Amino acid sequence: TGRHSIELAKRGYNVTGIDLSECLLNKARQTAKELGLNVTFNREDARYFEYTNQFDLAILICEGAFPLMETDEMNFMILQNIFNSLKEGSKFIFTTLNALFPLYHSVMDFINSQAKDDEELSLLNFDLMTFREKSQYDVTDDNGNKKILFTDERYYAPSEITWLLKSLGFKKVDIFGSKLGAFSRNDKLTTEDYEMLVIAEK
Repeated sequence: TGRHSIELAKRGYNVTGIDLSECLLNKARQTAKELGLNVTFNREDARYFEYTNQFDLAILICEGAFPLMETDEMNFMILQNIFNSLKEGSKFIFTTLNALFPLYHSVMDFINSQAKDDEELSLLNFDLMTFREKSQYDVTDDNGNKKILFTDERYYAPSEITWLLKSLGFKKVDIFGSKLGAFSRNDKLTTEDYEMLVIAEK
């Protein structure tokens, strides 16, 4: 609904926000209008939008599109589009799911379960072969309709993200821990970080 785009516009940035949902975009447009802000909101698919060398910065946080695609190839298309949309020397700031978290904790859970005879092993819904977690959420939309949402999220190892971005042409990639609502370059990525903060320079 334009939360980050609107905040950046308040701070004087010229912002273009994209989303696949016309409903969410309409909410964002309405909020921007009420606040007297000029923000461009376009309905675009992150895999297919075409902006070439237009932006000084791309921000994709709180799992916006990447890494929510059903295949690694589609996730890669998003990164490729973002790279193409940036001017030379521009930056790309994003958060993504940290594979170190479920890998570390699933192993720890297994070890702990073996140490206690009366505990039943609880497996995470996480596929070690694909680094994907599939989940189901019961939600109620704005009109009171109950819906079931199925998610297929891809976790990435820090080395994977670095390789993907460097293969696209990003010259510098820094990865940090990601504390919700308090991003900082001072936070080293650990196995306790559910997400990682990535800053890449074209």
